[in-house]
Amino acid sequence: MACVALSLASCATPVTPQAIGGSRSDGTVTLAYEYGLFQNPVVDWPTANASAKARCKAWGYRHAEAFGGSQNHCQAFNGYGNCIQMQVNVTYQCTK
Repeated sequence: MACVALSLASCATPVTPQAIGGSRSDGTVTLAYEYGLFQNPVVDWPTANASAKARCKAWGYRHAEAFGGSQNHCQAFNGYGNCIQMQVNVTYQCTK
């Protein structure tokens, strides 16, 4: 079934979180992904976890664990005040 922007059904959209920040001294890495109003994100968690672990390893840590949960931020609103572009941030803790 093809997704149509005007349909009420949302489209499954594959996304891979990308590193957007972090702190070597705090041992944290923040990854994020975005999706639009008519998209249903299907997150590639194995790749995201590997990316966070690689960043932590570059800082001298051995592993990375997601804190659990996420922070959602609306990036754009339409004329009716509805969010049409969402950014989701996930923070990882680097561990020894």
